[in-house]
Amino acid sequence: MSADQVRLKVKVVPGASRTEIVGRLGDALKVRVAAPPEGGKANREVVAVLAAQVGLPLAAVSVVVGQSSPAKVVAFRGLDEAALRARLPF
Repeated sequence: MSADQVRLKVKVVPGASRTEIVGRLGDALKVRVAAPPEGGKANREVVAVLAAQVGLPLAAVSVVVGQSSPAKVVAFRGLDEAALRARLPF
């Protein structure tokens, strides 16, 4: 992990009725996405909703662990941990 990158544990629920950041689930952020868990669609939607929430471009947010799992680690480039936490609703 580089100095300009913050990682966040995320629990993803694909195939939901709508895409939304739900809140905390233990030490992870729970995110529901409407996209199905196939072909990376859910991962792309997770990246899009989190990037929009924290005000980063899509290229600065990526799933780095758990591409085919509901338990993921998402990396944010260009923010420190305090700034990331301040921009998340939970």
